[in-house]
Amino acid sequence: MLTSGSPAPELELEDTAGQAWRLSDLRGAHSALLYFMRSTSCPICNRHVRDLVAQRDRFAADDVRVLIVVPEARDVGLAWKTDRGIPFPVLVGSAGTAHESVGLTRRVFGSMQQSGTVLVDPDGIIRHAHGATLPVNSYDKKGIIAAIDVMRSRASH
Repeated sequence: MLTSGSPAPELELEDTAGQAWRLSDLRGAHSALLYFMRSTSCPICNRHVRDLVAQRDRFAADDVRVLIVVPEARDVGLAWKTDRGIPFPVLVGSAGTAHESVGLTRRVFGSMQQSGTVLVDPDGIIRHAHGATLPVNSYDKKGIIAAIDVMRSRASH
């Protein structure tokens, strides 16, 4: 898993329309909060996404772009986004799984998909990274808010 204070990896994903998306495209302009879902059918992950949607005004006020990353194919991601009215971009891996690119896979009797969050500041530095095998532990809301508060205080100095 990624660590706070380290440079973010160059993530190259696709949105549900098939358009290329790069984390580096936000550099210098916006922070990014990526929520990596275990799967679109995970009820706990869906609850976390509902909370992200409920918090969207706060994230927007702090210029944090929220992105949801799903391990499924683009068509599944699009159907899920449409059915639930998700206002954020939904991203999928363009080659392999996006989760693996940030260290969110665990090998135990095969492969078990992990979920988690990564907050990257406008300079491309990871300010919060948290992953978990159990989805109930994958969304560290307090940690995310605290990291955003620190970023805001640094920006005002």
